[in-house]
Amino acid sequence: MPILERGTARDQDSQVLPKVPVPLLKQTLDTYLKCVQHLVKEEQFKKTRAIVEKFGAPGGVGETLQKKLLERRDKMANWVYDYWLEDMYLNNRLALPVNSSPAMVFPKQMFKDHKDALSLFIGDLVCVKMSLRRSLPVDFTRGQLAVMPMCMEQYYRLFTSYRYPGLKTDTLTVQMKAAFSAPEHMIVACKNQFFVLDVVANSKQLSEEEILSQLEKIVKMSENAEERLPPFGILTSDGRTEWAQAREALIKDQINRDSLALIESCICVVCLDEPSGLQPSDTNRALLMLHGGGHEKNGANRWYDKSMQFVVGMDGICGVVCEHSPFEGIVLVQCCEYIMKYIMESSSKMVKSSSFRELPPPRRLRWKCNPHIQGLLAASAERLQRLVNNLDMTVFKFRDYGKEFIKQQKMSPDAFIQVALQLAFFKCTGRLVSTYESASIRRFQEGRVDNIRSATAEALAFVKSMADERGTFSDSEKMKRLGDAIKAQTSYTIAAITGMAIDNHLLGLLRISKELNMEKPEIFCDETYLASNHFILSTSQVPTTVEMFCCYGPVVPNGYGACYNPQSDHIIFCVSSFWDNTETSSVVFVKALNEGLLEIRDLCNRSSATAKKWL
Repeated sequence: MPILERGTARDQDSQVLPKVPVPLLKQTLDTYLKCVQHLVKEEQFKKTRAIVEKFGAPGGVGETLQKKLLERRDKMANWVYDYWLEDMYLNNRLALPVNSSPAMVFPKQMFKDHKDALSLFIGDLVCVKMSLRRSLPVDFTRGQLAVMPMCMEQYYRLFTSYRYPGLKTDTLTVQMKAAFSAPEHMIVACKNQFFVLDVVANSKQLSEEEILSQLEKIVKMSENAEERLPPFGILTSDGRTEWAQAREALIKDQINRDSLALIESCICVVCLDEPSGLQPSDTNRALLMLHGGGHEKNGANRWYDKSMQFVVGMDGICGVVCEHSPFEGIVLVQCCEYIMKYIMESSSKMVKSSSFRELPPPRRLRWKCNPHIQGLLAASAERLQRLVNNLDMTVFKFRDYGKEFIKQQKMSPDAFIQVALQLAFFKCTGRLVSTYESASIRRFQEGRVDNIRSATAEALAFVKSMADERGTFSDSEKMKRLGDAIKAQTSYTIAAITGMAIDNHLLGLLRISKELNMEKPEIFCDETYLASNHFILSTSQVPTTVEMFCCYGPVVPNGYGACYNPQSDHIIFCVSSFWDNTETSSVVFVKALNEGLLEIRDLCNRSSATAKKWL
């Protein structure tokens, strides 16, 4: 089984929440047809409709699978969790950096000296303590259908999770018992070397001053060239199957097994990065968080399997890299905001310890290497460098307006931005494509996400009216279409966050068919279904209350990643694509996005002025 919960039962608090529902079969099939009709050719849609009608017919395959799925829901706290986790993450064979692991990018820090940089780590430790003690306040839903309690399970996986590579599928372990005991050790990466930092000595938590002293010892130890070992962290940046094969080679030696065991049981990884030599622009800082700049910079100063990696660059480039399978972006945000607020509030206020203990020095992790492993290290470094060179990213701060202007139009900021992203894509390609926007279902037990399918028929009608150069559409018609597009987006969002979207349901039906050893139903072999799950535009709103932003890579080779952070008077976009694909360009997309946002604003302003004239 690829998901293991070790220790106590799952969070008792989450059990008071309702279970994720299973939508009616007909409802999901009707919505599926509505979602894809305008994205495929007419002949293809006719074929798809016939396949779907056959699947959903009385006494058909769909009804059999639906019945089994309902039985599964009755037996489990969350019927979709394991299916979704495997499909979204654990079965994916791509490398974690860029392809899977998002990063939070902090503002450029102005460190006075080495010690000042290391003190950033103390804020990380505060967040660790709160998570492990389960002392975080319960989250409540915001936006659509607000003020409902949310499942907190993801927070308690922040520092207790580890993703093991597998030849065919990975394994996510969650050390639940760690929630009730003090953290024991962290791993510190410095100059591609790994060190064990015990945060408890003689059953007593180390003070801030003691931790700083230990970190300074690690920095000094890392400078000893004679003891420097090969950069083993680079192996974790590789494809999951390649890393699983390399790990099999490593564990043949007891020294390597011992080092791996310490990393795999740590609370988190702290990466003390060397200066990158790059200008600390938003885009460069985002790139360095996602992949470290490759093996020639800090790409090997990482251990990507660990759920939380705190990056502290001596040049002030800092942030957090997360292994995405245990938790969602909003949980990462909350953790990072605790850290940033701690930094801002406690600057130059470090508590001096009344007594300074004599502590054993941190321990350097040892590794046994041989020519075969050397070859694996070189191959991993080369593949990471190719990934680094291929990532095309632009961080764009749209300053002309933010969510306050959008709210003045009596529109949802998220729906508005999603429609603007559709307009940008249409400007670039003349079409719309299957789009993914993550929607939290944490109002349910162990809830993760479902998908808001933003490329609606209403969005297509609107973007066509905006792109029409013949003057066919009046402003009033464009405004009506904009309103329809935002209404459709908002309606689907509500369906998704209440467990009524289609993606998890269809995945569940597919997985049940596999468990019953059935021939794969035709609906899941259909060209339309395959295209509908190829998300050329992968989007996510990750709002923050302090200055920082989230970034990630595209999820398909010919796609875009588009993460956005709406603020009161501006919006931060992180747009990514791959250089080797001739169909995509992050700069071109950002230019179209900027144009589209201005055009929609001008349309709203003209319509408002016209309305006032007639009052």
